Amino acid sequence: MENLKARPVALTLVVLGALARLVPHPPNFAPVGGMSLFAGARLRGWQAYMVPILLMAITDPLLGGFGMATLFVYASFLINVWMGQRFLRGSEGPVRIGLAAVISSVQFFVISNFGVWVGSYPHTWAGLTSCYIAAIPFYSRTLLSDLLYSGVLFGAHAVLSRTVSTRERVAQAA
Repeated sequence: MENLKARPVALTLVVLGALARLVPHPPNFAPVGGMSLFAGARLRGWQAYMVPILLMAITDPLLGGFGMATLFVYASFLINVWMGQRFLRGSEGPVRIGLAAVISSVQFFVISNFGVWVGSYPHTWAGLTSCYIAAIPFYSRTLLSDLLYSGVLFGAHAVLSRTVSTRERVAQAA
């Protein structure tokens, strides 16, 4: 089993992505979507899933704690990790990464707001639609932050794996 030191650049970028949550930012403009997608693509095995969730669990209390929707949010980020593993493991292609970021934003919107509905809205069709309608203004920030942070994390890793830690390099020169 590969240990944590085997991918120091990727691990450092995941940790920095999680810590960036603590920097003041507009609602729903956070690095965790891109960070979890990146973790899935660049960390291996259990680390890909556990490191982002552990970092979320450490930083969440500093940002206001946990609520009913937290379980749904964590599930969404685990799906992002899976998507990173499944579709981005050997890729540095910006179109592929961008498409994965868009898909991750959509699934986050659907899953996290379902969690909000479960915990805060009447359990009726009207309550469900009201919940999703109320969330629409936040989606653009989620999408933009997922695209931005995915681009920053994957781009930084591409550069650093060519200059600092070449054994982490994903794409070989043509």
